[in-house]
Amino acid sequence: MRSLGVVRKVDHLGRIVIPIELRETMKLPEGQPLEFFTEAENIILRSYKIREACVITGEISSDNFELSNGMFVSPAGAEIILKEVKQAF
Repeated sequence: MRSLGVVRKVDHLGRIVIPIELRETMKLPEGQPLEFFTEAENIILRSYKIREACVITGEISSDNFELSNGMFVSPAGAEIILKEVKQAF
C-alpha cells in the first residue's frame, strides 16, 4: 500500500471527501457505490460491482468467475451448485 500524501478529516457526520485527483485516477463518477472493508487497522474502499456478485451467495470477490451466461459464481457458490447437482443425479 502506498501513501498518496493526502490527509482528510472525518466531519461531524462521519463523512470524508475523496480528493478529485484520486476520483479521476480511479474513475469514480459521482454516485458510484463503494464497498468498505477492514483489514487490521486499515479501511479499504472498493468500487461496488453488483454484476460481479455471486448469483448463489451474493459474495463479491476476485475469486469469482464468470459463467458462459454472464453470471458470476464464487468458489463457495460453485460448491453449493456441485453438491445440489450430485444429489439430483
